[in-house]
Amino acid sequence: MSRPKPKVLLEVTNKKTYKTEQVLEADAIWAVFYKLKPVNLKTTSIIAQQLGPKYKKVSFSNSGHAFNLAEKLNKLFNCKDFAVVKLTTGEQVDLNGSKDSIN
Repeated sequence: MSRPKPKVLLEVTNKKTYKTEQVLEADAIWAVFYKLKPVNLKTTSIIAQQLGPKYKKVSFSNSGHAFNLAEKLNKLFNCKDFAVVKLTTGEQVDLNGSKDSIN
């Protein structure tokens, strides 16, 4: 069974590169939390230190990716502390630092 087509909210096409950018509607943002606290995920290599750390995504617009990551992290760290949190409301923070509630 195929996925339902997402609703396109905005679309623009670059006439030089022929690339199209679309803003798609999402039900929520799904994030992986540790002990119900937000986290970042960083990978480093002790062999290739000059490459620097790589930060991985922990929030997704598709719940399946978040659940897969939480399951993988729970297995990796031998725990059950990683969980998926559904984010549907929040606080908007403007570039100048002012805050507004989003409902």
